Amino acid sequence: MAVILNLETATTNCSVSVGKNGNILVLKEDNTPNYSHSEQLHVFIKNAMDIASVSFSDLDAIAVSKGPGSYTGLRIGVSAAKGLCFALDIPLISIATLESMAHQVRAGTSDFIIPVLDARRMEVYSAVFDSNFDQIRETKAEIITESSFSRYAERGKTRLLGPGAKKCSEVLNHANLVFMDTVTPSAKEMSKLSFTKYQKSDFEDVAYFEPYYLKDFIVQGKI
Repeated sequence: MAVILNLETATTNCSVSVGKNGNILVLKEDNTPNYSHSEQLHVFIKNAMDIASVSFSDLDAIAVSKGPGSYTGLRIGVSAAKGLCFALDIPLISIATLESMAHQVRAGTSDFIIPVLDARRMEVYSAVFDSNFDQIRETKAEIITESSFSRYAERGKTRLLGPGAKKCSEVLNHANLVFMDTVTPSAKEMSKLSFTKYQKSDFEDVAYFEPYYLKDFIVQGKI
């Protein structure tokens, strides 16, 4: 049996879940455009654990969304996760943000799944997964042009999901493309993924783990 606390702070959605053997016990989240992670994350952790009737001593691991995403959001989530792991002497598990997003699509309903996070101007962070959620193209930052993702759209139904999907829909036009711009990273999908990693003892070095920023941080105002 494994009870895992999952933290997702890579975007505007401050999301916390408590999972047991990969099944969600409690999900607590709030998606606000003003980034409330510093105020809400620890409150959500306490609320979720209280509702699940789980104490810190019951936790077997902490899982955190590792990015890419908001620099400050990722720092807040990873700092909280590492602090809990140190204090409780339990393992740290990292979950790729785009991978957990891909799992919001029902298996077998698309030939390709492309989670896209909004970056600067016409840029997005993206990765490509097949219908079985296997990653078939690396995660990267890219400028959206009329030919973006055409190699996948030409081969079958392709879902673009996430905060960057709206930006893509303004440029891309293909019958096989489906845009899902209401999808946001959530700790809900992390529960199954973190349990799978726990079973494999796929843990991070708590002392040295850093979020996957993908690009260098550039100050763009308060977050």
